[in-house]
Amino acid sequence: MREIVLDTETTGLDPYAGHRIVEIACLEVYSHVPTGETFRRYINPERDMPEEAERIHGLSEEFLAGHPVFAEVAQEFLDFIGDDPLVIHNAQFDLKFLNAELETCGLPKIDVSRAVDTVAIARQRFPGAQVNLDALCRRFEIDNSSRTFHGALLDCELLADVYLELSGGRQPGFDLNAAASTRQQVTQSTAKRILRPARSHSPTTEEIEAHTAMLEKLKEPIWRH
Repeated sequence: MREIVLDTETTGLDPYAGHRIVEIACLEVYSHVPTGETFRRYINPERDMPEEAERIHGLSEEFLAGHPVFAEVAQEFLDFIGDDPLVIHNAQFDLKFLNAELETCGLPKIDVSRAVDTVAIARQRFPGAQVNLDALCRRFEIDNSSRTFHGALLDCELLADVYLELSGGRQPGFDLNAAASTRQQVTQSTAKRILRPARSHSPTTEEIEAHTAMLEKLKEPIWRH
């Protein structure tokens, strides 16, 4: 099943207070495993960059000024995600921003039913525990040492690993080459097996006589009908 792991970076917390998306990243997975196909765009928010937001993602107003506005990448983004489920950490936040931007462009909004919210899954599995991305990486021993800033593509890569663990984790020892080798060994072992003639299961004369003697002691035994 194709799914898209998605993350955004923004200038703030509320699109209806004038905040905008500054980065979108998507990572394609099939059956929870990344395929290597990605989509990543930096976006000119057409506004200033608050200091507190820049401290989180490290994207300055000057850097973003040289990149396209959302309307220029919107259709390319929609084409990449298609109609597939979207795996998002705190889906309500990202979809709120994406749908505000799409609405401004006159494009259809993304239905919230498409979202697989990993925050909700983690809260259900680990009640009362921290479920931010860093905490889940620590829990599942996923290396997030390169996460000095919140970068959308890096966060997608980490979230893909977290999602795999939340979905049951990797099969221990799951190796197709090893499985093929095992099948070959079984085949070779079978080929060397010495075939013996089938053992006879017919009753002996003594067994027949013992059975007849037992029937004499029974009243109307069913074996005589």
